[in-house]
Amino acid sequence: MAELITIARPYAQAIFSLARDEGDLKGWSDMLAFAALVASDPDMAALIEDPRVDREQTATIFLDVCGERLNAGAKNTIRVLAENNRLELLPEIAVLYEVERATAEGTLRAEVTSAHSLSNAQKKAIASALTKRFGRDVTLDCKIDEELLGGAIIRAGDVVIDGSVIGKLDKLAHQLLR
Repeated sequence: MAELITIARPYAQAIFSLARDEGDLKGWSDMLAFAALVASDPDMAALIEDPRVDREQTATIFLDVCGERLNAGAKNTIRVLAENNRLELLPEIAVLYEVERATAEGTLRAEVTSAHSLSNAQKKAIASALTKRFGRDVTLDCKIDEELLGGAIIRAGDVVIDGSVIGKLDKLAHQLLR
């Protein structure tokens, strides 16, 4: 996984630079998200990995599937990725692009997975604490996972805060086994 991110990072940075120069960060976010979704499709992934299909043909098929959802710059990006046999990196490129965008906009997306739905007060408290910690505006994406039993897991950038009951029990078991 780390190797894919290492390979994807220069592409994401170049795309971000282009998007910033065009003044269309949001548009590129949408196009990359869509292209990543197409690349993640099992049939498309099989096509991308098929050595019998040449790279130009793969790019053409990929762009046909995308239709008019991509602008000329994004279509060229797909061709470059196909030429370099990197289309499978689109999901990682999209994620890294969003990190670049959030940094530039002074925002941070945090994923909060909790055992139960959070109240508005709890969401505000978490967002406020993360804003204070990271010095950026925080947007929360909330998910529910009842298997956590209680508490929550917060993922913000490279930081993971595990305050779940399961996480605490795992930590206790690990300490007891030492």
